[in-house]
Amino acid sequence: MRGDFETRLIPLSRLESNRGQVEGLPKNPRVIRDAKFEKLKKSILENPEMLALRELLVWQDEALANRGRYLIIGGNMRFRAMTDAGFKEAPCKVIPMDTSLDTLRAYVIKDNGEFGRWDFDALANEWDMGELDDYGIDMSAWSVGEQDFEDANQEIDTEDFSEMMSLKLAYTEEEFAVVAASLDAIDPESREKALLKVTGWEE
Repeated sequence: MRGDFETRLIPLSRLESNRGQVEGLPKNPRVIRDAKFEKLKKSILENPEMLALRELLVWQDEALANRGRYLIIGGNMRFRAMTDAGFKEAPCKVIPMDTSLDTLRAYVIKDNGEFGRWDFDALANEWDMGELDDYGIDMSAWSVGEQDFEDANQEIDTEDFSEMMSLKLAYTEEEFAVVAASLDAIDPESREKALLKVTGWEE
């Protein structure tokens, strides 16, 4: 079964984003914000031939097959960008129907995972910063002062931090709405003060 994948050109109208509609297969865990979405769309429009080099990963069970539909296992963001850009079809790698849910779950995570890390010195010295930004490389993840946050398990050295710091949190729209409503209930005038109260830093 493994390796037995067929490549097809499939109309976008027959593809469905993974929203968790198949029991046992969680929704796509990646989100994309407006600016990055526009960069992804621009990238696809500038180099559409790359779509054939990295097809969408799609699958169907019996219910989807009966409706002539496919579920996107990998490439949900590209699908959104292609739809918005006016594409009518996409090159797809079709995963066999008898693939287990455990294997599909692994594909979902591994397709969205990132191994390795950028060589920041090479990027800084050999690439144009504007070009990298256009390509969608997230420059904000590089460093804060001398502190590298690339490794999530790295102990953070706070010695050189200034007295006041900003903390940036990432939420989906749904998660932000829940957090905002909870903070507003604690302190309707200031979410910052509500957060301080929750952490115990302010009475």
